[in-house]
Amino acid sequence: MKYDARQTPSPKTRFAVALAASVLAAAAPAQGLEPHDGGHDFDFLIGRWQVHLRKLLHPLTGSTEWITYEGTSVMRKLWDDRANMEEFKVASTDGRLHIDAQTLRLYDPGARQWRIWLADAGHGTLSGPPTVGAFKDGRGEFFDAEEFGGRTILVRYVWTQPTPTTARMEQSFSPDWGRSWEVNWICNLTPQA
Repeated sequence: MKYDARQTPSPKTRFAVALAASVLAAAAPAQGLEPHDGGHDFDFLIGRWQVHLRKLLHPLTGSTEWITYEGTSVMRKLWDDRANMEEFKVASTDGRLHIDAQTLRLYDPGARQWRIWLADAGHGTLSGPPTVGAFKDGRGEFFDAEEFGGRTILVRYVWTQPTPTTARMEQSFSPDWGRSWEVNWICNLTPQA
């Protein structure tokens, strides 16, 4: 889907942003407690990582065929910790498929939300509208609506840090607006040697 910042967001895109807002509302602090400043929630990813990625070959078709990729991810802070940038480069284990991507994450302290954009070097595209969400109790959930297979679906990204030295991101698609989810991308990160 091509994104033009001048366009009015579609109802489904507004729904995805509203869903992210509801996740954030559930994460809101009890009355009288200081709200969480999520500006450092991605700090655990700063550095160089070895990537092990499993990607579902044909999402939302009933397929169970996965492709394995290996590669690297390098993430650095930008603009006095108000943003971060990730360079992601992987190849399938047979060497035939490649993913070269750049992720920009910007933190909005007023909304206590992250907005995330993906640049895909292989296709020359920039995602949009952004994926929106936040962390609660060490789990980051981010949502957007995207065109896939001729229809608009809901997309969810979940970031966790399973151990002090590892990280994990899963992408899931929902063709029924959140009633069911199919995981199609499992990315495990370990520190690069």
